[in-house]
Amino acid sequence: MKTIAALQAAVTAAPFDGEPSDAELDAIDRELPVILADVDLLDAQIMTIDRTPTELDERRIRRALAGLLAARRALANTRTAGAVA
Repeated sequence: MKTIAALQAAVTAAPFDGEPSDAELDAIDRELPVILADVDLLDAQIMTIDRTPTELDERRIRRALAGLLAARRALANTRTAGAVA
C-alpha cells in the first residue's frame, strides 16, 4: 500500500483560512439569480410531495421552471458576452 503523505504538502501548499476568496464571492453574486430560481422550483416541488398536485401546483411548478431556465439563459448570455468582448 502506498502512502500519499509525501505528496500532501504539494496538494495543500496554500493555507486555507476558511473564508471564500473575492473571486468566489463574485461568482456567487453572478450566479445568485440562478440559485434563487432553483430554490423557487424546489419549493414548488416540495409543496406537492405529500399530495396530488392541483392545477395551481402544476402552474406554479411550470412558472418556477420557466424562471429557472430564464435565469440560466441570462447567466449563459452574460458569460458569452464577456468572452466575446
